[in-house]
Amino acid sequence: MHVLLLSMPDITPVIIHEEAVHLPNLGIATIAANLDPEHEVRVADLVRKRRCLKKYLSRLLRDFQPDVIGLSSMTWQFETCVRIAHLLKSLRPQAKTVLGGYHATLMFAEIAASPDARWFDFMVRGEGEIAMNRLLRALDGQDDVARIPGLSYKIAGLFRHNPRAENLDLAAIRPPLRDQRRLTWGYHIIAQRGEVLETSRGCTRGCNFCCMRHMYGRCFRAFPIERVMADLDVIYHERKTRWVFLSDDNIVLNVQRVMQLCEAIIARRYKGLMLSVQADCLTIASHEEMVAKMAEAGFRIIFLGVENGSKRNLAQAGKGDIVAAAKQAIRNCHKYGIMVLAGMIFGFPDDDAAAIRENYEFFLEIGADIPYCQILTPYPKTGMRQQLMDAGLVANPEGYKRYNGLWANVRTRHMSADELQFQFWLQREQVFGWWNPPALLRKEGWLWTSFWRFVMKPLLKRSYEKKLKTIGWEGLFREARAHWQSMNHFSDLEDY
Repeated sequence: MHVLLLSMPDITPVIIHEEAVHLPNLGIATIAANLDPEHEVRVADLVRKRRCLKKYLSRLLRDFQPDVIGLSSMTWQFETCVRIAHLLKSLRPQAKTVLGGYHATLMFAEIAASPDARWFDFMVRGEGEIAMNRLLRALDGQDDVARIPGLSYKIAGLFRHNPRAENLDLAAIRPPLRDQRRLTWGYHIIAQRGEVLETSRGCTRGCNFCCMRHMYGRCFRAFPIERVMADLDVIYHERKTRWVFLSDDNIVLNVQRVMQLCEAIIARRYKGLMLSVQADCLTIASHEEMVAKMAEAGFRIIFLGVENGSKRNLAQAGKGDIVAAAKQAIRNCHKYGIMVLAGMIFGFPDDDAAAIRENYEFFLEIGADIPYCQILTPYPKTGMRQQLMDAGLVANPEGYKRYNGLWANVRTRHMSADELQFQFWLQREQVFGWWNPPALLRKEGWLWTSFWRFVMKPLLKRSYEKKLKTIGWEGLFREARAHWQSMNHFSDLEDY
């Protein structure tokens, strides 16, 4: 059986320009690697084909002739996913389409009851490695779709939903596919090759704006370190890649395991390896010895969920008072040469323009290196969404295409959604100004940061200041907003 797995092309520039970071979708690559060997499987990340989607998919379907097509989609990518599924069905109606990922897991009932259901034959909810393989067996007559946990399937055109699957035994999951069956290449972090590595799944923290628990439940599971190292060997030696993003939801929940993983990496003596990962402030603040070991192993950037400088807003987010922990965590990272990417959230119910500015200033105060700024988003099935709905503060309850952290889908008690959108942009422009790469980043990427600082930045800044005098902040905001609106608009999918 020919199996094609696709990830969506939608991207968002919450850290840096949307073309600066393109990384592979690890989920579909891992599913591909765990299918029975008799299947011919291909994987394509459409983020690498954004400018020629219809042409690329038409050629791919003609040449490969898939029997089954899997599509992985986040909630904010689902509108594009539906268009692509429509295109695929028009090009190859005999192929079975399977929807998976976060949106299918959270919103399977709503999808099944909507007109969009006609473009999908199956949905896989939760982890897909076993369910997808069993589905292929069922299509070959070797299994029964009604007996596959986590699968939704159709009878007489209507979806039936099997019970949720138990979390998988990660020791039984093979590493992701990274060979020639991955059809798209050119993955990068700024100017360097980039790959994604997974060492664990899940998080036990109680952040109520996060939908993670709907994928795995509130738990933490780890892959065997031997499996992780085998995959890292492939990335380093076969793929010749030095920048690796660890996609773990919160790797530091098991401190002892992090130490063991770091020891295994150090023992490999990888030269020039640079790792980035996300972690919580509390653990990083209270385990300096772990941070030191991570630095020795090659960790260069840690994403910390700082979120907000307001204790009231942190309490609403289910984070608790982590302000002191955030400051200590950043000190620990800097002490050992690790840059901090600080996640910041704006637009809590009591925020006004001054509160937005204060949160940007808080980022500067704590000395983090790179901001990851998002507007509070009422993601489906989260506790935060319910709170905001009850308070009448959700301005865009169903336009999920804008649920990517960049758009204001909520209002506050002091600002409309449009005012929040403007202040989120304006205060960042005025407080942060033109980005100056931190010293640690200039050291790691001296060539491209020097080009930015001494060539691109002066040219762009001069043009920007001239335009500011002509059209003002409001005019610049309109231009920025128009760019955001066009970013994930794919003209060749307009008819679908």
